[in-house]
Amino acid sequence: MNRSDVDNLISATGLLLGALLLAASGALFWTHSFIHGQVHNQLAAEKIYFPTAGSAGMTALHQPDLDQVARYAGQQLLTGAQAEVFADHFIAVHLRTIGGGKTYSELSAAAIADPANAKLAGQVQTVFRGETLRGLLLNAYAFDTMAVVARYAAWGALIAGLELIVLALIGFRHAKEAAKRR
Repeated sequence: MNRSDVDNLISATGLLLGALLLAASGALFWTHSFIHGQVHNQLAAEKIYFPTAGSAGMTALHQPDLDQVARYAGQQLLTGAQAEVFADHFIAVHLRTIGGGKTYSELSAAAIADPANAKLAGQVQTVFRGETLRGLLLNAYAFDTMAVVARYAAWGALIAGLELIVLALIGFRHAKEAAKRR
């Protein structure tokens, strides 16, 4: 096998890999768009808004949580990043206050042990509902994070695919020149 044949074989392989990377890039861009769009649409349908600055919901927050929530004050919750902030820095703080620092399972066990305690039963229901919403919002955050990763991977595949195609074309040109020198 002469140099020209080796160059053609390597260039053809590079061209094929470049085309595969471009196809993967397209699929990853679509994946990002689909997941991000689904997260946005589902969150928008819930019509959840961050409390406005100075509102009662904000005054219960300590400074680190307040700083996070204040970034989105008054805005509708539409993104995964917003969902994470609302879940971990707003809902979780209020649930700790409602439950007196106890988790849902701790409150539930106490309610089972004291079934006549209506106030405790109400806390259990409120904390259960809050933890459910919190979990759903954190799932939205996780999926939106996957969408962001897919977008970065799409850009990487696009750039790598284009570079491989350029290198393959250079390789084909070199193979042609090598064949002329024989």
